[in-house]
Amino acid sequence: MSSTFDKNLLPQFDSVKDNDEEILWTGKPKFIPYIFSGLGAGLFTLAFGIVWVLGNYNIKPDNVESGSGWNYFWLFGLIPLLQGLYVFLNRLLSFSNTAYGYSNKRVMMRTGFIGTDFKTIDYDKISDIEVTVNIIERMYNVGSIRFFSGRTQTDEGNTTKLYDVWSAIENPYEVFKMVKQTSVDIKTDFNYPNALRPETNPGYKTKYDRKD
Repeated sequence: MSSTFDKNLLPQFDSVKDNDEEILWTGKPKFIPYIFSGLGAGLFTLAFGIVWVLGNYNIKPDNVESGSGWNYFWLFGLIPLLQGLYVFLNRLLSFSNTAYGYSNKRVMMRTGFIGTDFKTIDYDKISDIEVTVNIIERMYNVGSIRFFSGRTQTDEGNTTKLYDVWSAIENPYEVFKMVKQTSVDIKTDFNYPNALRPETNPGYKTKYDRKD
């Protein structure tokens, strides 16, 4: 990433780009921090399942010797084991298809390991952007950018914000500043039209052209 308008752009978003849309930046996550940073609770679930199965597999009930029973207690560990394994495999298999980008209209995310899933968020929907760097990401000099667009989840009376995330990207602070500035510029231009626009403005038709 050499500049704000890096022309070495990935082609992954060409299929969803509007005719008048200009993609300003694209990037891919770094493999190891992407895999392990995204596991979260899934990593704990996977570890718990492994410990449970290994710890209980060889335990035999008292009536096994008489031939009237067997130990099925270890099977309960398969539930968290499979749950954690699914999260890990989903992260692993989706890596090659994962990319992030932003344009003069919106931020974009692409992922999926069976099919290809795109998600875009228009700048006027984004109310908060933040950058985070966890322990694993710090080891690889990467970080994550989180976008909040109003989605929440309520569980037992507790409301949690739901973020869309660019995970494990290089130069996270630089990318954060660029996408934050672009978001501010676009929303300001949208809400406060240029003085040179006519009094009767049929709609937002100007092209974003940031001057550094």
